[in-house]
Amino acid sequence: MSYLNMQDEKLLPVVVELNTLLADYHIYYQKLRNFHWNILGENFFDLHNKFEELYKDAQLKIDEIAERILTLRFHPMSKYSNYLKISAVEEAKSLKSDTYMVSEIIKDHKIILAQMSKVIHKAEDASDEGTIDLIGAYIRDLEKASWMLDAWTKKTSDKLQSVIVD
Repeated sequence: MSYLNMQDEKLLPVVVELNTLLADYHIYYQKLRNFHWNILGENFFDLHNKFEELYKDAQLKIDEIAERILTLRFHPMSKYSNYLKISAVEEAKSLKSDTYMVSEIIKDHKIILAQMSKVIHKAEDASDEGTIDLIGAYIRDLEKASWMLDAWTKKTSDKLQSVIVD
Protein backbone atom coordinates (compact mmCIF):
# COMPACT_ATOMS: atom_id res chain seq x y z
CA MET A 1 0.00 0.00 0.00
CA SER A 2 2.22 2.76 -1.27
CA TYR A 3 0.31 5.87 -0.20
CA LEU A 4 0.03 4.79 3.45
CA ASN A 5 3.51 3.30 3.91
CA MET A 6 1.96 0.33 5.75
CA GLN A 7 1.89 -3.35 4.90
CA ASP A 8 -1.43 -5.06 4.19
CA GLU A 9 -0.57 -8.07 6.34
CA LYS A 10 -0.02 -5.80 9.36
CA LEU A 11 -3.25 -3.93 8.65
CA LEU A 12 -5.47 -7.00 8.36
CA PRO A 13 -5.77 -7.45 12.17
CA VAL A 14 -6.61 -3.74 12.47
CA VAL A 15 -9.35 -4.08 9.86
CA VAL A 16 -10.78 -7.17 11.56
CA GLU A 17 -11.10 -5.23 14.83
CA LEU A 18 -12.47 -2.15 13.03
CA ASN A 19 -15.14 -4.32 11.38
CA THR A 20 -16.08 -5.68 14.81
CA LEU A 21 -16.31 -2.11 16.10
CA LEU A 22 -18.44 -1.25 13.07
CA ALA A 23 -20.78 -4.12 13.94
CA ASP A 24 -20.95 -3.03 17.58
CA TYR A 25 -21.79 0.51 16.55
CA HIS A 26 -24.56 -0.63 14.18
CA ILE A 27 -26.33 -2.65 16.89
CA TYR A 28 -25.76 0.14 19.42
CA TYR A 29 -27.18 2.69 16.93
CA GLN A 30 -30.33 0.66 16.39
CA LYS A 31 -30.76 0.12 20.12
CA LEU A 32 -30.58 3.90 20.63
CA ARG A 33 -33.21 4.42 17.92
CA ASN A 34 -35.39 1.80 19.60
CA PHE A 35 -35.08 3.52 22.98
CA HIS A 36 -35.60 6.98 21.43
CA TRP A 37 -38.86 5.85 19.86
CA ASN A 38 -40.16 3.93 22.86
CA ILE A 39 -39.20 5.96 25.94
CA LEU A 40 -42.15 6.81 28.21
CA GLY A 41 -42.64 8.50 31.54
CA GLU A 42 -41.48 11.53 33.45
CA ASN A 43 -37.99 11.38 31.92
CA PHE A 44 -39.32 11.28 28.37
CA PHE A 45 -38.03 14.69 27.25
CA ASP A 46 -34.54 14.30 28.72
CA LEU A 47 -33.97 10.77 27.47
CA HIS A 48 -35.73 11.17 24.13
CA ASN A 49 -33.35 14.02 23.35
CA LYS A 50 -30.29 12.28 24.82
CA PHE A 51 -30.91 9.08 22.85
CA GLU A 52 -31.27 11.15 19.68
CA GLU A 53 -27.99 12.93 20.41
CA LEU A 54 -26.27 9.60 20.97
CA TYR A 55 -27.66 7.90 17.85
CA LYS A 56 -26.70 10.86 15.67
CA ASP A 57 -23.17 10.64 17.06
CA ALA A 58 -23.13 6.86 16.47
CA GLN A 59 -24.29 7.38 12.89
CA LEU A 60 -21.33 9.67 12.21
CA LYS A 61 -18.91 7.23 13.80
CA ILE A 62 -20.31 4.34 11.74
CA ASP A 63 -19.51 6.25 8.57
CA GLU A 64 -16.05 7.28 9.78
CA ILE A 65 -15.15 3.72 10.82
CA ALA A 66 -16.25 2.36 7.44
CA GLU A 67 -14.29 5.09 5.67
CA ARG A 68 -11.21 4.30 7.76
CA ILE A 69 -11.46 0.67 6.66
CA LEU A 70 -11.70 1.87 3.05
CA THR A 71 -8.72 4.17 3.58
CA LEU A 72 -6.76 1.09 4.65
CA ARG A 73 -7.83 -0.42 1.29
CA PHE A 74 -10.22 -3.05 2.61
CA HIS A 75 -13.99 -3.40 2.30
CA PRO A 76 -16.04 -2.65 5.40
CA MET A 77 -18.53 -5.25 6.50
CA SER A 78 -21.98 -4.12 5.40
CA LYS A 79 -24.56 -6.85 6.06
CA TYR A 80 -26.69 -6.52 9.17
CA SER A 81 -26.78 -10.30 9.53
CA ASN A 82 -22.97 -10.24 9.84
CA TYR A 83 -23.13 -7.44 12.40
CA LEU A 84 -25.46 -9.52 14.55
CA LYS A 85 -23.07 -12.48 14.37
CA ILE A 86 -19.93 -10.67 15.52
CA SER A 87 -21.18 -7.82 17.70
CA ALA A 88 -20.88 -8.15 21.46
CA VAL A 89 -23.62 -5.52 21.76
CA GLU A 90 -27.01 -7.20 21.90
CA GLU A 91 -30.41 -6.09 20.70
CA ALA A 92 -32.93 -4.99 23.33
CA LYS A 93 -36.66 -5.18 23.68
CA SER A 94 -38.60 -1.97 23.19
CA LEU A 95 -40.91 -1.74 26.16
CA LYS A 96 -38.50 -1.21 29.03
CA SER A 97 -38.17 1.37 31.79
CA ASP A 98 -36.03 4.46 31.50
CA THR A 99 -33.57 3.14 34.09
CA TYR A 100 -33.25 -0.14 32.18
CA MET A 101 -32.58 1.75 28.94
CA VAL A 102 -29.87 3.89 30.50
CA SER A 103 -28.22 0.91 32.19
CA GLU A 104 -28.23 -0.95 28.85
CA ILE A 105 -26.55 1.97 27.11
CA ILE A 106 -23.90 2.20 29.85
CA LYS A 107 -23.32 -1.56 29.49
CA ASP A 108 -22.94 -1.14 25.73
CA HIS A 109 -20.44 1.66 26.25
CA LYS A 110 -18.26 -0.73 28.27
CA ILE A 111 -18.40 -3.26 25.44
CA ILE A 112 -17.61 -0.66 22.78
CA LEU A 113 -14.77 0.83 24.84
CA ALA A 114 -13.24 -2.64 25.23
CA GLN A 115 -13.45 -3.13 21.45
CA MET A 116 -11.87 0.27 20.89
CA SER A 117 -8.96 -0.83 23.08
CA LYS A 118 -8.52 -3.90 20.85
CA VAL A 119 -8.47 -1.66 17.77
CA ILE A 120 -5.85 0.61 19.36
CA HIS A 121 -3.66 -2.38 20.29
CA LYS A 122 -3.75 -3.80 16.75
CA ALA A 123 -3.21 -0.33 15.25
CA GLU A 124 -0.14 0.17 17.45
CA ASP A 125 1.27 -3.15 16.22
CA ALA A 126 0.79 -1.94 12.62
CA SER A 127 2.10 1.61 13.28
CA ASP A 128 -1.31 2.86 12.10
CA GLU A 129 -1.35 6.34 13.61
CA GLY A 130 -4.48 7.41 11.70
CA THR A 131 -6.58 4.69 13.31
CA ILE A 132 -5.04 5.34 16.73
CA ASP A 133 -5.93 9.04 16.46
CA LEU A 134 -9.49 8.34 15.27
CA ILE A 135 -10.29 5.78 17.96
CA GLY A 136 -8.57 7.78 20.71
CA ALA A 137 -11.02 10.63 20.13
CA TYR A 138 -13.92 8.15 20.15
CA ILE A 139 -12.79 6.79 23.51
CA ARG A 140 -12.82 10.28 25.03
CA ASP A 141 -16.32 10.98 23.63
CA LEU A 142 -17.77 7.68 24.83
CA GLU A 143 -16.25 8.01 28.29
CA LYS A 144 -17.87 11.45 28.65
CA ALA A 145 -21.25 10.15 27.48
CA SER A 146 -20.94 7.26 29.95
CA TRP A 147 -20.18 9.64 32.80
CA MET A 148 -23.25 11.74 31.96
CA LEU A 149 -25.56 8.74 31.76
CA ASP A 150 -24.12 7.34 34.98
CA ALA A 151 -24.70 10.72 36.69
CA TRP A 152 -28.34 10.53 35.55
CA THR A 153 -28.72 7.25 37.48
CA LYS A 154 -27.55 8.81 40.76
CA LYS A 155 -29.52 10.47 43.52
CA THR A 156 -28.82 14.12 44.23
CA SER A 157 -27.55 13.06 47.66
CA ASP A 158 -24.92 10.71 46.16
CA LYS A 159 -21.29 11.80 46.38
CA LEU A 160 -18.30 11.28 44.13
CA GLN A 161 -14.93 10.17 45.40
CA SER A 162 -12.78 13.00 46.64
CA VAL A 163 -9.08 13.44 47.13
CA ILE A 164 -9.66 16.76 48.90
CA VAL A 165 -10.51 16.64 52.57
CA ASP A 166 -13.39 18.96 53.50
